[in-house]
Amino acid sequence: QSLIVTCQLHDIDPYVYLVDVLQRIDQHPASEVHLLTPRLWKPHFADNPLRSDLSRSAPVAQ
Repeated sequence: QSLIVTCQLHDIDPYVYLVDVLQRIDQHPASEVHLLTPRLWKPHFADNPLRSDLSRSAPVAQ
């Protein structure tokens, strides 16, 4: 809950943040894990966040 509130305080969509961080974390250097906190994530990754396949819109049947 505190992570979501922190995102909201920094004007970050918590869903976008969590999707990005959960995909990024296994490849991110441990020495730079501080960059994945919402405060530092925003200037480094918010402009081009990793997206879930679920966020892609499904084709509309006609």
